[in-house]
This record gives sequence, C-alpha cells and structure tokens, in this order.
Amino acid sequence: MATTRPNVVFVLTDDQGPWAMGCAGNEEIRTPNLDRLAAGGVRFENFFCTSPVCSPARASLMTGRIPSQHGVIDWISQGASGMPQLQKYLDGMTCYTDVLAANGYVCGISGKWHLGGSLEPQHGFSHWFVLPRGFSTYVDANVCVDGQIVQHKGYLTDVITNNALGFIEKNKKGGGRPFYLSVNYTAPHFPWVGHPQEIVDSYDSCAFRTCPQDEPPHPWSIPHSRKLMGDREALKGYFAATTAMDLGVGRILDQLENLGLRENTLVIFSSDNGYSCGHHGFWHKGNGTIPLNMYENSVKVPTIFSHPGKLPAGLVNRALVSQYDFMPTLLEYLGMQGPGDDAGYTPRPGKSFLRTLQGTTDQAAEHVVVYDEYGPVRMIRTPEWKYVHRYPYGPHELYDMVRDPDERKNLVDDKSSVSVVVEMRKRLVKWFDRYVIPSLDGARSPVDGGGQIQRIDETCAVEEAFEKLE
Repeated sequence: MATTRPNVVFVLTDDQGPWAMGCAGNEEIRTPNLDRLAAGGVRFENFFCTSPVCSPARASLMTGRIPSQHGVIDWISQGASGMPQLQKYLDGMTCYTDVLAANGYVCGISGKWHLGGSLEPQHGFSHWFVLPRGFSTYVDANVCVDGQIVQHKGYLTDVITNNALGFIEKNKKGGGRPFYLSVNYTAPHFPWVGHPQEIVDSYDSCAFRTCPQDEPPHPWSIPHSRKLMGDREALKGYFAATTAMDLGVGRILDQLENLGLRENTLVIFSSDNGYSCGHHGFWHKGNGTIPLNMYENSVKVPTIFSHPGKLPAGLVNRALVSQYDFMPTLLEYLGMQGPGDDAGYTPRPGKSFLRTLQGTTDQAAEHVVVYDEYGPVRMIRTPEWKYVHRYPYGPHELYDMVRDPDERKNLVDDKSSVSVVVEMRKRLVKWFDRYVIPSLDGARSPVDGGGQIQRIDETCAVEEAFEKLE
C-alpha cells in the first residue's frame, strides 16, 4: 500500500528567542541550517506561544488548548524530590499525536517531554526517548528508555539527534505507514556550559550587539536575571548551544535528502517560548521578572514550515498566529478530521491557518488577534496594540505596536488611550470567559514563575498545586 500522507518532523527547541536565527536578521548568531530551512519554506515573524514558559506552552501545542483549559499553568517542577514527575498532566485529553497514531502514523519522540509521566510512552507515541525531567545537563545526561532511567554518554544535543536519525532510518521504508517525529532539543536552555568548546570559542570576538547588556536592569527583574547582565560567557554559551543545535537540524535534513524522503516530509521548526538575553534589561522569559512579563521576546517564538513543492519557498509571513492554532493547522494539512471535545473540556480556541501558510489568502484577513496567559497575567495582541492585564490589581500595560514596537512607553494611564484600554480589556475578558475552565483558571492561581508541583484536577485545588516547598 502506497503512503499517501507525508511524513512529519517537528523540531522544537527550548527557550529560543525569536531574534536567535540568522534568517530572522541576526548577523551574529550562526544558524545556517535554519536559514536553509527558511529559504525553502515559510517563516513566521509573529508566531506566539500560549504562555511564556515551557510546560504550559508545550501542553498547548500538544492539545490545542490554552493553559486555563489543560491545567498546566506553570513549568512542571519535581519539587524537593528531584525525581521524575510520575503524574501524567495530559491524561484525559486528546493530543494531535493521538489523532496521527489513530490514522496510521508511527509516532516517535526524541528529547524533552516535560509534561509528566516521562517513564512510559503516552499519546500515540510508540518510540519514546525522553528526558526524565524538564531540566538537564548537556553532558552524560539521563534519558528514559523502556521504563528505565539510563545515562547516555556524550553531548546531549548529539544524543537527541542520533536517536532521531535512528528513528528515521528505521521507518524510512514506511510499509504503507508514514512517520511523525518530535525532535525536542533542550538547547539553548540553561546551563550554558558543556557545549562543544570549538563552537564556544568561535564566539570569542562576537560583539553581541543583538543582545545589549548596557541597559539599566529592569526594575522587575529577578536576582538571577539581573546577575546575568553583562555576562559574556553566558552569551557565548547561549549562542554556542543554538549553533550546535543547528548542526543537528542540518544532519536531520541531510538524512531526509539522502534517503529520498525530503519531498514527502513536512519539516516544522519552532521553540516552546521566547527568551531575552539582556533585552529590556533582563535575561530569561516570562518569569524573568516579577510580576511576570509578556514582552515580545518572551511570547514570540521562531517558527518555520517547509515542504518542498507543497509550500512556498522563502516566504516571510507576518500574520499573527498562536500555538493553539498549531493542532488544527497540522491536522488539516494532513487531511485529518480534528478530534471532538474531550469530556469535561470547553471547545478548543484555535483555528487552522493553513490558507495563510500556503500563501493562498491575504494574511491580513486571517488571524489578527492572539491571546496569552501566564497565571494571573493575560495579554491581548492585535497588529496595532498590546494590552497586558494583571489580576487582581495590576500593574497593567498598553503598547502601541506600530509606533513603539520595542515596548518602551506604557500608555495604559495616558488619557488619550482610555478608549483603547476599555475596548482591549472587554475583548480580553470576553475571550477568556468563553474558553477558561473555572477550576483550572490561571487568573485565580498563585503562579509566580516558581513551578507547578502537582496536576490540577478534582482532587487538587489550584492553590495546592503551587504549595510552596520548605
């Protein structure tokens, strides 16, 4: 039986800022393979994560739900034990990989999972090679294999790449079944040590003009973020981690081409959330400040779709789209019916942006509003405005994204902006009221960026999931 649906390889990085690619205009960081992928595909300039921290964003990609619908509203912490999180945070929900597996795909994952229950395969995956926790060192890391935690010698980015290449090699003939592969790198997430020394040294003379370190510390920046300002070794490590990851992407693209699979493989590249390396006077993502932030570098992620002969080559798409749109878009691209609503869950908010991806429609007529949340902080973003609301009492923010794209002047208290604030707040409240599940409502949670230690369900109140550890 001939394979009619394409293979899919989805490369997902960790904490990669939207600025951290050569093809995004950064002349200092070396990402020749991402640039190559963008030259042969569609790069999105305004692709937003659903929450500017890893676990909630990853859960939204998998389920098409916002954090206040799936209950992962901060990064998943193992607490004081340091052991793998055994709770399965996405139990009872349908992920897009469940749909792919039900439609004949062989599904594999290599790398970071960070959604609980890491010791055993879940959600349609038959190939399961994942990290036991969200955080890992880059040298001689632990990996979950066949229900056991084993140490794999070597550089983690290469270990993940090698495992991904093995999966592709094993499934190259298909036998009538296409494959789906998640390649979930930890790069360029902290720690910024342990990376190939020759790559680190190659950034010795870099001026790092794209990551200014001379701004005054942001008044909300956390101590760890503040300490990193001006740290050239950290900058070299971040850039080196990205370049080493890019080499892994190149190896995967080369293998697909050498095996004659590239023409029949959709390759997607993205990151879980954005990142700042000194931008706005702080390092880190949404939890690099207290209160939590929604700056563009935190909520935007680098994103590329490439499928030779099927998608435009070299197109830069400026439409506003979100991670909650990813699941319906991918399923429509593959010609699959989206799942019905899971029991007890409200409808998914996402819409397919396939026509925008294919370049067959005016992107301005498509998604023009996106929404984000991180615990008690919520954002609405249009092409012209960004409004950030913090429950219960603020501080709130309003930015003119046309005249002030770097978000330097907060207009929320400007008398001339009163009507804009009122309108944006109405739209934000109405949208979240439509989709939030009250028992999972992040706006009523004590999220402060310190991590979630328990799944939220009928046996665990929101407050208990964020109980502070002694």
